[in-house]
Amino acid sequence: MAQQADQGLAGCARIAEAGQRLACYDGLAGIAPAPAAAGTQVTAGAPAETATPAQAARTASASAAVPASATAKATDPAPIPAAVDPSPAATRGFSLADHWELDQEHKRGVFNFRPHQVNYLMLTRSAHPNNEPYKPFRRIADLTSDLAHSELVFQLGFKMKLVESALNQPVDLWFGYTQNSFWQAGNHEASSPFRETNYQPELMAVTPLHFSVLGMNARFLNLGLVHQSNGQISTLSRSWNRVYAQVGLERAGWTVLGRVWKRINEAAADDDNRDIVDYMGRGDVVITYRNNGNDYSALLRRNFSTERGAVQLSWAFPLAGHIKGYAHVFSGYGQSLIDYNYYQNTVGLGLLGTF
Repeated sequence: MAQQADQGLAGCARIAEAGQRLACYDGLAGIAPAPAAAGTQVTAGAPAETATPAQAARTASASAAVPASATAKATDPAPIPAAVDPSPAATRGFSLADHWELDQEHKRGVFNFRPHQVNYLMLTRSAHPNNEPYKPFRRIADLTSDLAHSELVFQLGFKMKLVESALNQPVDLWFGYTQNSFWQAGNHEASSPFRETNYQPELMAVTPLHFSVLGMNARFLNLGLVHQSNGQISTLSRSWNRVYAQVGLERAGWTVLGRVWKRINEAAADDDNRDIVDYMGRGDVVITYRNNGNDYSALLRRNFSTERGAVQLSWAFPLAGHIKGYAHVFSGYGQSLIDYNYYQNTVGLGLLGTF
């Protein structure tokens, strides 16, 4: 009897399914099986079957013959859906990796028009327009009125990749162009002139970065050469050339673009604005926060030696499709090249394109 009991216990132990294994042990101990669980069909009047040691052995053998893969298929949970991409592009609709094509996923090849600086059209109001540079020409034209306080201001620009992975290195070469115009559309006495237009072509070498600084992720380094001028002659002419280094940081809807520059000096006889660095400084910082289609941005520029600079605050808000509303406040020097040494306070409201 002891030997049969030992064999029965061994047979029960080989049963893989927990419920059947427990029923086998209950049968050896002479314990009546528990009532059938709700939903289990039991034939009326049919005695409940209790697994015997021999049946237990057969069940164990059958379980061992079932392939492990089949068991895994029956017990594997349903596939878990892919997690939502937490990248800035997915959560905020913008990423520096996409804007500068920093990785293989975002590469678009060469000679494609891409957004650069913001493109906008707005109506502005200046507290005190800068009439001084135009006085000699107003006398020639026999104009008696000053500049209008209100203007239409627009900015258009693009960038285009010229070389991708230059010299088999992770460096892309870009060309960029930005044009900013100030139109005295309501100044009918002066025939509604374009008071000022600034032209800014630049060449840029951009490479991705992969480290953290100030709690943010460094995304790219941009080494650039930029020319800016207003296309005027005589005393209205303004221009300067710079080389610069720019670093882009990003985290959770925030982007920070920090830039420092060095002016390329011109011959004294050709320099129309020798003191421009005193007012425009040696660098700038642009901080932007994006959330629910809204872009809140601040541009900060300051020369700490002369205590001169500028602050520009802007807000772009959703309207329809690729068009956003655009509100803008500027205070300081250098809203345009002709005004580089003139302090202005200006507010504006208009439209911004996100093409």
